[in-house]
Amino acid sequence: MDLGFKGKVALVTGTGSQVGYGKGIAMYLGKEGCDIVSVDIDLDGAKKTAAEIQALGRKAIAIKSDVSNIAEVDAMVKTALTEFGRIDILINNAGTSTVLKPFIETTKAEFDKLINVNLWGVMNVTRAVVPHMISRQYGRIVNITGGQGFATISLYGASKGGVDSFTRSIASELLEYGIVVNGVHPGLGDTGLNRAGRGGRFLTPEERETAAQMFGLRRFCMGEDMGPMVAFLASDVCSYMVGQILNMSAGAPPMRFP
Repeated sequence: MDLGFKGKVALVTGTGSQVGYGKGIAMYLGKEGCDIVSVDIDLDGAKKTAAEIQALGRKAIAIKSDVSNIAEVDAMVKTALTEFGRIDILINNAGTSTVLKPFIETTKAEFDKLINVNLWGVMNVTRAVVPHMISRQYGRIVNITGGQGFATISLYGASKGGVDSFTRSIASELLEYGIVVNGVHPGLGDTGLNRAGRGGRFLTPEERETAAQMFGLRRFCMGEDMGPMVAFLASDVCSYMVGQILNMSAGAPPMRFP
């Protein structure tokens, strides 16, 4: 299926991790014909992702930006527009987590970190990109969310729950301008955050297998799994679904992360 991406520009945040969703999404969009703005607080990682997309024959640039910092976000979007002249697609993927612990043991600093990156980060980048999309009467935005309802990551889930609500609300606001907004709940990912167990250490093989078995397909969600799903939502083929959150982790019972 031709998703119609040739000549379009996608800005993807959180592309620095070489095992993360952001890279998998950016690579898939690049393979489908998009030029890519690779954004991460880890500039070296973002550059590695951009280089692999360039090797596909597509244009790609890497920009360092802390999505929780409005000034950095505004500068990043300005640079992207200077380089490419347009942003057709925005993938809000950048996120963070904290150590695994009961809610009553969490600190305000941990709460602030999660809200500032996971929720404000999505809103900051959206706020910076949307005026350009409105001026062109076109845009596609996909927010990567999920993580609600699991013990020991209550704050993370709360921050992502805010992203869910924002996704539905902003979708209603922007539809009249030709901008379609949706979201994706991944499954438990084989990403940098989860490889470290969200607790500052790497999961043992036994812990990884236990966690994977709690999900429907009995394996981790990979960047390669996310790419096609996000690409569909970011394409003109997805022309009627608006303000929806697609769940890729069906079959997972309530659980406590290892």
